[in-house]
Amino acid sequence: MVPSPWQATARKARTELLSAVKAGDLTVSDVLAKAETDEIVKKTKVSALVKALPGVGKVRATQILEELAIADTRRIGGLGTNQRQALLDITA
Repeated sequence: MVPSPWQATARKARTELLSAVKAGDLTVSDVLAKAETDEIVKKTKVSALVKALPGVGKVRATQILEELAIADTRRIGGLGTNQRQALLDITA
């Protein structure tokens, strides 16, 4: 199955977003703020965001998500107020 042009654009934008987080150019706070207006950011999985944090791998990301009671399938746009704050607190 060939991805649609929109899917390819979304994938590229998501990759650029996560690369910026990994490089330290964007913080979790920046990403959450960007999710308010950007549909692609809003649809990005929280697990991908946490894995992209500098110094966080798959195992640590899983631990963080479990600690915050955030499902690994949850998307950034679907986070509740308390989950957003907990994510900000743990990554600050």
